[in-house]
Amino acid sequence: MRAQEQKRPEARGVTAGSPLWELLWPVDKLILAFYSLALILVAICWRSIPLAPALAAFHIAGAAILLFEIRFPNRTSWFFRNWYPVIYVAFCFREMNYLAPAVRHTNLDQWLAGLDYAFWHANPTVWLERIESRWLTEYLQIIYTLFVPAVLLVAFLLWRQRKYAEFQYYAFLVALGFLVSYAGYLIVPARGPRFLLQHLQHIPLQGLWLFGRLQGGLDRLESVAYDCFPSGHTELTILAWWNSRTVRNSLFWPYFAYTSSIIFATVYLRYHYTIDVLAGAAIAAILLVATPSLYRNLKHKGA
Repeated sequence: MRAQEQKRPEARGVTAGSPLWELLWPVDKLILAFYSLALILVAICWRSIPLAPALAAFHIAGAAILLFEIRFPNRTSWFFRNWYPVIYVAFCFREMNYLAPAVRHTNLDQWLAGLDYAFWHANPTVWLERIESRWLTEYLQIIYTLFVPAVLLVAFLLWRQRKYAEFQYYAFLVALGFLVSYAGYLIVPARGPRFLLQHLQHIPLQGLWLFGRLQGGLDRLESVAYDCFPSGHTELTILAWWNSRTVRNSLFWPYFAYTSSIIFATVYLRYHYTIDVLAGAAIAAILLVATPSLYRNLKHKGA
């Protein structure tokens, strides 16, 4: 284990007495910026957002807790500052259920479906009925449901190996990937082909044992989600696959197989249009190229 991987930031030139800006990690700056923008949107759309006071209070409280942990380090600070993005980013996803319809007052499912049809001369989710089978549906639903654990597994393994520098970069990359996808939900709100094109499907999807429970569980978690464009499942699994090499090279191909399966699952299970998948893959490629430079620019020299 390299010595620099085991050192914590507070031991490398940045102390609690430093100016606040110098104490912020890149992921802190990212999340505080997104929270500020989201709070502004909540204020602008206050009357049309259910639970607007609760959303605003969570943003303010979340930022206050983070700044307290940064300014006043304590026994919880190291763990909190490395892992808090999981909770903060998850809240932002739930918030999109309220922000997306309030900001745009419409959805663009028909436009996305039209792009798909113009390219394929068919609706992909309807066309895929010809290869539908119970075992394939069951397998792909399990793969789709394991999305968050698969993305977090890379972070957990880096943490267990004490590769803190790699862990913090990966946390920034994943948080950025999620937040960029949330911005997409606001710009292009859509619910997906399983709602818009349901009347065109000839047969319902059926699995073997777990399909119904897994799909129902995801529906309850997502509520009325406008989380179609871009495909976050595509984007984030590509990021996890590419960065799995930082844990060990042997993970690269298993993650490649998982990523290939989940990309197919997004359309087969009728969650996404193919244009969503293309957008998710394009965003992942852009982030993989651009994020190292962005991370360096946001990182204070002493941290």
